[in-house]
Amino acid sequence: MTLAAQKHSSVSEETIRQLVDAFYAKVRQEPELGPVFERAIGDWQPHLEKMYAFWSSVMLTSGRYKGNPVMKHFAVAGMCPELFATWLKLFDETCTEMFDEAVSAVFRDKAERIAESLKLALFYRPDRPWPPQAAE
Repeated sequence: MTLAAQKHSSVSEETIRQLVDAFYAKVRQEPELGPVFERAIGDWQPHLEKMYAFWSSVMLTSGRYKGNPVMKHFAVAGMCPELFATWLKLFDETCTEMFDEAVSAVFRDKAERIAESLKLALFYRPDRPWPPQAAE
């Protein structure tokens, strides 16, 4: 069986669980994201359960997720706009490893929209340039 044949061509609750688990394993090892997440999340299993429900709601329109991601992210110490690019890179990498190109593209599009919405909600200020300029 080729690697491409092993990739999922559809989304299910089980493939979402696999994706979330694989993605957050990478996040925890990433030098910039890992510490931010570790400070914000004491017990990982409840967070993973929320992420299973979140992505189920996004990809399968299950309505399982009940929460306010913007408010949760406001409370995260160390959040900065630059972290979203790293998050998206790892998420895209994980999707590409697990799913065929069509499914990966759908995940990627939704993740990019979610990331941009969160960045705007958390960091946009009308009196400052957008996107924020990285500190030099």
